[in-house]
Amino acid sequence: MSYAPKSRSPKKSLGELLLIERIRSRASATRAIRLGIGDDCAILTPPPGHELLVTTDFSLEGRHFRRTWHSPASIGHRTLARGLSDLAAMGATPLAAFLSLALPKSAARNTRFLDGFLDGLLSLAHTHHVTLAGGDTAQSPSDHILADIVLLGSAPAGRALRRSTARPGDLLYCTGSLGGAAAELAELAASPRRFHSATAAGHHPHLFPQPRLAIGATLLRRRLATASIDLSDGLSTDLAHLCTESNVAAEINLAQLPLHPLAATLDDRAQITALLHGGEDYELLFTAAPSTKIPRSIASTPITCIGRILKPQKNKPLMTILNGNERFQLLPRGWEHFQ
Repeated sequence: MSYAPKSRSPKKSLGELLLIERIRSRASATRAIRLGIGDDCAILTPPPGHELLVTTDFSLEGRHFRRTWHSPASIGHRTLARGLSDLAAMGATPLAAFLSLALPKSAARNTRFLDGFLDGLLSLAHTHHVTLAGGDTAQSPSDHILADIVLLGSAPAGRALRRSTARPGDLLYCTGSLGGAAAELAELAASPRRFHSATAAGHHPHLFPQPRLAIGATLLRRRLATASIDLSDGLSTDLAHLCTESNVAAEINLAQLPLHPLAATLDDRAQITALLHGGEDYELLFTAAPSTKIPRSIASTPITCIGRILKPQKNKPLMTILNGNERFQLLPRGWEHFQ
């Protein structure tokens, strides 16, 4: 898991060795990494009194990105951001990343793609003090790219935030705004060249999502949240996950949902769809006791109360949505694989 050429494969191509060295030369180390890229395993030293948290995410060309739509920097950024958002949801501090990258010959020969990919991934890693400590490389059996990221983080023992600990009576909050990623993706599909050269400096919630690590760490450190989950699959689907795992029901108020400016350009029906079911916003959805004073913003990001947690009742919907004086059942219609 550390990009070291394996002795049992003496016919390793020069291309792969150069690919490994190109990645190694770009990576940096932190104090948590005793040994990084170059040996058969990485060696990590977690902080005393902390537990390790591990998450992994595939990024598949044609499913999670398209080279005709996404710049190499966007692909690299999104590959890492997905896993960092999982750590943020649990209040974890990132320690190390491990990247396994399968490239077709055309992309492996294209140093522009690899350098752009590393620019996006390592820029985000630098922002959040994450070391790329190892991984693997391979030739893709098709013309598609596969990037698999494994992330390790730490949290004080027994303190990590979970999606299974919401309680009836809790209030429901979300960070930032919703629907922006879905709106940008729709615009990108209609005119892919428009955003191809976009950079993280712009406001691009789909191309360059920003994981809420500082907020997750604050919720954990200040004991503000009772439960937490990241909004990767859409509000309706991720709220259903939280309700199921916590054995609770939920009620949200449509008028209180914070709409992203990009989604505000959509028609009314599309706005509601983006708000409730659009995925990849990578905001945090969390619960807190009604007696807990939640700041209006954390790390310069707005925090909005959008509903409440209820005791589940037989023959009653798991989730409901209030729209003025009307109440509707909310079904999970966000992203789901194998549908």
